[in-house]
Amino acid sequence: MEESVKFEFHNYIEKTLDLQEVDITSYSPLVLAFIGDCVYDLVIKTMIINRGNKQVHKLHEETSRFVQASTQSLMMRSMQELLTEEEHAVYRRGRNAKSVSPAKNQSITDYRRATGFEALLGYLYMKKEYKRLLELVKAGLDSLDEAYFEQK
Repeated sequence: MEESVKFEFHNYIEKTLDLQEVDITSYSPLVLAFIGDCVYDLVIKTMIINRGNKQVHKLHEETSRFVQASTQSLMMRSMQELLTEEEHAVYRRGRNAKSVSPAKNQSITDYRRATGFEALLGYLYMKKEYKRLLELVKAGLDSLDEAYFEQK
């Protein structure tokens, strides 16, 4: 499929829902992390279900390993050297944002790094830089130990 056709989805959403053009630099890093969390979750779930049809509970267990803050933090550490200055600035803003909710069963360092990771993904999604978003996620996934990919 031609690349321009593949990415018409976002344009279709905008037209169908009559969404207005927004300045994404006006969004707080936590708002970017909010949408970035959803985007990352969709990417991971797409990857997991591509492995085959299973019980939803098993799909959830496999997905959970990838979406927890400690895994996102690990991925982010390996991805940092790949970031542009602009991307690194967005990541830092997300990492340094004061969250209302405390980290659940995660270190504060992992939680903050994961928030920065999600803010970066949200930023790239809102800029419609899907190719770059997926390049970074792929680089992060590639950095993980094989144990993350083993099925139970």
